[in-house]
Amino acid sequence: MTDRLNGISVFVTAVEAGSFALAAGRLHLSRSAVGKTIARLEQRLGVRLFHRTTRSQSLTDDGALFYERCLRALEEIRTAETLLESGKQQVGGRLRVSMPVLFGRMCIAPLLTELTREHPGLELELSFSDRIVDLIEDGFDLAIRNGALASNGGLVARRIGDHRMTLCASPDYLRSCGEPHSLEQLARHDAVTYMRAGAVRQWSILEADGKVREVMPNKRLQMDDLQAIADAAAAGFGIAWLPCWLVRDRLLKGELVRLMRDRPGASFEAHAVWPQTPHLPLKVRLAVDTLVSKLPPSLALVEKAL
Repeated sequence: MTDRLNGISVFVTAVEAGSFALAAGRLHLSRSAVGKTIARLEQRLGVRLFHRTTRSQSLTDDGALFYERCLRALEEIRTAETLLESGKQQVGGRLRVSMPVLFGRMCIAPLLTELTREHPGLELELSFSDRIVDLIEDGFDLAIRNGALASNGGLVARRIGDHRMTLCASPDYLRSCGEPHSLEQLARHDAVTYMRAGAVRQWSILEADGKVREVMPNKRLQMDDLQAIADAAAAGFGIAWLPCWLVRDRLLKGELVRLMRDRPGASFEAHAVWPQTPHLPLKVRLAVDTLVSKLPPSLALVEKAL
């Protein structure tokens, strides 16, 4: 059995890191050692796991299937380890977590605060800010980040879920201006857009062939707060592109209407990030494992309801 597990963690790390070189850094191995481990795994399985060129790497179909199964297996092992450790020692102390304001308040905080019921000795300090904090300098144990991750020296990241975006507008706006049925029509409508650092975020819309197309909407209103954008859209000021978890209740109540439902909204990854350390504190591992196991089903239920 041990022989069959050899190379699995290296393979998963190589997928999540995006390259053998980055995986080697995370695992404290040489790039050559990572490459040889993957080659031995491919030889044992009798399939190619990666498409590799001098500039990029991507999973083969077999590799993608194997990755999903390996991820589930490793999650089960980590959960078992956490359960055993929690039985040996009481989880306690202060856990400082930084998270985006709305996503944190609506999706992350409810899951983490439940931990304090199970572990009375655990003290939670949750900080809500859309600012990218410096975990080490600001003294945080853990941070939640959405979207693509920048290169983070000295940090470890673990994917905890995906949240999908959707186009929506109020019934009054649609009665007055009509409903768009193509990207060309969409670009001509008034929009309430998200602005950050002085730049308006384009909308990423999936084409029928699965490719993502960037659309720059007609910027009638520009805001740097997603809740304010949802409020403006519900008030009839234009079309908005927002996370499903944020507009779920408004959609169910009929205050907003989903648009172009034949085109699934693009999704963004959510990650837990923490400082690299030889021995991960149990309180951090417990928090991350909780998010990995409970956040994806929570987000999936939101999307299913819509």
